[in-house]
Amino acid sequence: MTDVSVHEVGTRDGLQSISTFVPTEVKKSWCRAEFHAGVREIEVCSLVPLKLIPQFSDAGEVVRHALALEGLTVAALVPNLKGAEKAAELGVHKINYVISVSESHNRANVRRSTEESAADFERIVALCRSRPKEARPVVVGGLATALGCTMEGKVPEDRVRRLAVRLAEAGADEIILADTVGYGDPAMVRRLFGAVTRDLGAVPITAHFHDTRGLGLANVLAALDAGIRAFDASLAGLGGCPYAPGASGNISTEDLVFMLESMGLKTGVNLEKLLAVRRTVCAALGDQPFHGAIAKAGLPKGFTVATSA
Repeated sequence: MTDVSVHEVGTRDGLQSISTFVPTEVKKSWCRAEFHAGVREIEVCSLVPLKLIPQFSDAGEVVRHALALEGLTVAALVPNLKGAEKAAELGVHKINYVISVSESHNRANVRRSTEESAADFERIVALCRSRPKEARPVVVGGLATALGCTMEGKVPEDRVRRLAVRLAEAGADEIILADTVGYGDPAMVRRLFGAVTRDLGAVPITAHFHDTRGLGLANVLAALDAGIRAFDASLAGLGGCPYAPGASGNISTEDLVFMLESMGLKTGVNLEKLLAVRRTVCAALGDQPFHGAIAKAGLPKGFTVATSA
């Protein structure tokens, strides 16, 4: 039993920004080690055209390895219907499909309008619903640049809310609200997540924050205040958006788990084991920009994990 669900996205969001190919065994061992540390959902890859991101040329092998870890929810990011078809064939549990709320960002990222991407999402839902129930993946609608865009600046809250409702009405099982370029602040987060939560009712919402300007964990607190209980994070803060120059990347999985457990919120993650995973992964990845405070400072004396009331 957990109070908050922590989703690892470094195996996708972090690795996609690394130009040199990371060995398949490193990816597989990363997934396996985090699972044994207690992480129960991992976005293991992106099913994009290999000419764009050759890093995921081994996606099939990594997905099959992750699926063998009983109890792990295996997710994959897809940019279009073709990617969703491949994800469904591989048998992933979750298909994460992302649309940028910002028109400029969406065109730069997937070379389509937001409207075209929304229509493609509807086709993906239809594809998944056509499959037998036991082989039907959860379909997640992700809204990138939900709190701001490096190309357009402020993103209207009403636009985010309308798009979230559209995806939910189209059949999204879950929604992700992402501060892709780190423009959000706690007041914005509390207001937007609260509004979308009211709009969507029972549809689960995950928060995806980047720590571009040092507000990542503060934004987590604001999202918690708005009732959010699922968060994406990346080991060692790896990742970031290619359209956000100078951005540091996602919030650190280790720092997120530490904060939540310190607050008495159970994550189910063994922090010492997670820190050991970080050391192994950082050593394997070599010269990369690693982030996160708890790995550098260490656990405070007397630290205890959250326990059941």
